[in-house]
Amino acid sequence: MEVVRILGFLLAICTFIGMCIGLIPFLGMLNWFNIPIALIGLILNVIFLIGNDKGMDAMPILGLLLCIAVIFFGVIRLIIGEGMI
Repeated sequence: MEVVRILGFLLAICTFIGMCIGLIPFLGMLNWFNIPIALIGLILNVIFLIGNDKGMDAMPILGLLLCIAVIFFGVIRLIIGEGMI
């Protein structure tokens, strides 16, 4: 279960960095790769939070929030840049 916790957090950090790069003009198509990876990170973080019986842990909660932010702002960026029909 420790691997799921670390992997979910690393995916959240990587997709957040990718989202920051995707906000630069002409690099918005990076969000097409970023959003599915953020969904995987979101699922992994939720799996850890549901399966964790030791109490709340800060790393998966932060990963969960980062993934939600990446998905939200990535979709908004694709809509603004007309990358989503």
